[in-house]
Amino acid sequence: MRQERQEGHCRCGAVRFAVTGKPILTFACHCTGCQRMSSSAFSLSSLYPAVQFEQLSGETDIGGLKGGTRHSFCASCLSWLWTVPEGLDDYVNIRSPMLEDASGRRAFLDCWLTEKLPWASSGACKRYDTVPEPHEFEALAAEYAAWDGEVTP
Repeated sequence: MRQERQEGHCRCGAVRFAVTGKPILTFACHCTGCQRMSSSAFSLSSLYPAVQFEQLSGETDIGGLKGGTRHSFCASCLSWLWTVPEGLDDYVNIRSPMLEDASGRRAFLDCWLTEKLPWASSGACKRYDTVPEPHEFEALAAEYAAWDGEVTP
């Protein structure tokens, strides 16, 4: 069985990447850090195992706070492309709008609602004041895999 492959790129096209298969989860992060880095009310992400991600071309720079969580930006146009969360080197958080076709990447869950702008809404069906507890991820991933993209899973 052939797995779905989708490519993405930064705004200028200098950095290209590909992901294979389906994401583990899709989500909208409402934290103030994401608001500031995306210049928006929230950032949209598709979480993949790192083995399903490949950088095809271009140079990236690390941005954001430059701590344990590594936010990769295009070195040319400075588009925020993906994040490797601190302590989770086996995963890559792709900024969903950087994919060639992000239309099927509706946010399944919202996180950091404690920092959410009062008028912002992603339409996600799962909601967390901060982030899900580590023990919840397996069940969330299974629920996401069975989700048809409607508001209530």
